[in-house]
Amino acid sequence: MDFVPDRHGLVRRTELLDLGTSAAQITAMVRAAELLPVAPGIYAPADAVRDDGGRARELYRLRCLAAGAEHPAAVLSHQSAAAILGLDLLKPDVRRVHTINGRHDGGTVHRSRHIHAAPFDDDVVVVDGVTLTGPARTAVDLAVAAHGFAQALTVFDSALRAGVDRAELGRLLEVRRRRGIATARTALARADGRAASVGESWSRAQMIEARLPLPNLQTRFVTENGEVFTDFEWDRRLIGEFDGLLKYARDLRPGETERDVVIREKLREDRLRDLGLVVIRWIWADLEHRRAIPRIRRALDAVRR
Repeated sequence: MDFVPDRHGLVRRTELLDLGTSAAQITAMVRAAELLPVAPGIYAPADAVRDDGGRARELYRLRCLAAGAEHPAAVLSHQSAAAILGLDLLKPDVRRVHTINGRHDGGTVHRSRHIHAAPFDDDVVVVDGVTLTGPARTAVDLAVAAHGFAQALTVFDSALRAGVDRAELGRLLEVRRRRGIATARTALARADGRAASVGESWSRAQMIEARLPLPNLQTRFVTENGEVFTDFEWDRRLIGEFDGLLKYARDLRPGETERDVVIREKLREDRLRDLGLVVIRWIWADLEHRRAIPRIRRALDAVRR
């Protein structure tokens, strides 16, 4: 069946019914995963939602767009604004749509919505017809409310990567007076827009917390087969690479499979080893279980002997 999504890629139950689709047919399409539920009475065509490991994040983005479109007076904020702006977060809470109420009091938490007590100020933008807090304010809101240094560092890395001015982030932090501000300020001081992913930001956060020597990011090496840029580099002797599923999906070229990307990555690693470099890798599970830092420390000790 052909769908006619709106500007956000969403299909509404009322419109399907108006087009002659029966309630039973809609239910059947949902059960067959042809339509993916986004919000009550709102769906996304499955073939329009990417399936590269980021489907849950994309569905949350669509849910936030739907909420903003359904309630034009609402100002999306925090995780919801970040989802629409494309700011990357470490373990975001996507259970609720987040908004601000324009006041200093009256914040409430409901089953599907978190209304924050906060003024609108001037940092409000409109994206795809939906009103939300701007990139700098969104990053600061999330960093101040973050549960730990790693989350704050990740959002600041992402904001800088997206072109947000560091000085603007600093100005917004200066006027905040609440718990979490000290961690946010420390994170901004250590933030680096060259970190290319959440995994790289979390890796660096763990290195900072473990007081490891900090690596250089995106170091360029020239090999016989061209340039190679590395995730992390110490002393131009040790290379660290974070491997994530999204990284392989992101690096897919037309007509390639993920196996092709893995092979190309192995050849790239061989070119680095040919230069006499030591290469170590870690994955998301290594960060989850705190296995990456001991491996990095052992490798650093070995190359520095």
